Amino acid sequence: MSQPTRVFKITPTVQQYDWGKLGTSSKVAVFAQSAGLSEFSVDESKPYAELWMGTHPKSPSLVSSSGETLANYLSKHPALIGQKVVEKFDAADGNLPFLFKVLAIEKALSIQSHPDKPTAKELHAQHPDIYKDPNHKPEMALALTPFTALCGFLPLPRIAAYLAAVPELAALIPKAVLDEFTSVASTADASAPGAKQALRDVFAAVMTAPTDAFAAQLAALVARYEAGGAGAEEADLRELVLRLNAQFPADIGTFCAFLLNYVQLAPGKAIFLGAGEPHAYISGDIIECMANSDNVIRAGLTPKLRDIPNLVSTLTYAAAPSSHHVVKPVPFAGAGASTLYDPPVPEFSVVSVALALGAKETHREVEGPSILIVTGGSGRLQWADGSVDVTQGEVVFIGAATAVDFLAGGSDGDKLTLYRAFVEA
Repeated sequence: MSQPTRVFKITPTVQQYDWGKLGTSSKVAVFAQSAGLSEFSVDESKPYAELWMGTHPKSPSLVSSSGETLANYLSKHPALIGQKVVEKFDAADGNLPFLFKVLAIEKALSIQSHPDKPTAKELHAQHPDIYKDPNHKPEMALALTPFTALCGFLPLPRIAAYLAAVPELAALIPKAVLDEFTSVASTADASAPGAKQALRDVFAAVMTAPTDAFAAQLAALVARYEAGGAGAEEADLRELVLRLNAQFPADIGTFCAFLLNYVQLAPGKAIFLGAGEPHAYISGDIIECMANSDNVIRAGLTPKLRDIPNLVSTLTYAAAPSSHHVVKPVPFAGAGASTLYDPPVPEFSVVSVALALGAKETHREVEGPSILIVTGGSGRLQWADGSVDVTQGEVVFIGAATAVDFLAGGSDGDKLTLYRAFVEA
């Protein structure tokens, strides 16, 4: 039996959710078009939200040369995953531990979190029609263009300041809950059980406020902001609140702007969100990598099913500055033009590569599988017994224990930029 090639192109899938950027303003559409995906053409009036690269059964990638699903192919050739990864992540069925994506965000995604593994198993058993797999979903977002998001609870004193400055928000919270939180916010360690309970009580009060109550308060807040009535303490969120309300009128999720960190990331910056951390991506194009799951617990800024009880009960209520979520890039060992983003989970890491025309970069053997996408330019990948030319939008699988060289510049004489997701055990 002949040995399979260790490096080959795969065909990703495109998701057209309504929050995606329209037409060629979307990196998803640009990459899919430039890669020449079969039967794909861009409609400038339609949204292109996500590009999926991996083995998730909801939308699996295909081996480009044969049309076989990547998972099925890998199940027949487990050496491409690597024995240690197969054993650690139960990947004998060809299912990779990570899912790699490009997102193009025009309209805010829902206020959401992702369950930890025990919770995911429980939710999947109880509601398999909603929570379709038993896995957790920690994720990292890496900005391709300017990117904004809500991520994690603000430090308690900052939430207390907003509660004092925004009467429309404070009106949604019972006085006893508000008084307890105000007291705790100025005196307690945010990690103390009492502080976490006080934050949970505030968040639960907001998210479960009766519709008529929060709709009236949100309308009053929007009217005040539109009239120029934002005070100094809340002025930094005026534009965000108006944007969210325009996208999702009379939605309780808009009030989360005063409870979660609002981050604005330049290209090349990244954030990580673990299980039970509330977040909502607001705008921009990003590379996203996560554990191989599609489990989402939603509670606001969405027309989809909201599961507020499970969201409230499964959050960690860790309150911290946005810097707590930032992934600090470091050099990738032995590769001068490569940058490693290594979040605190075993399922994935991501390396970015940026090569000038004519430059060459060597990556060591990685003891697990990789998927890469070319985000700019063109070039060539070389390994011990083969090579393949690549251009913008094309996606390549690299088998475990395969050293590769990247060479920038193809027939059009261009630089080369790419992102490579991988796992090691």
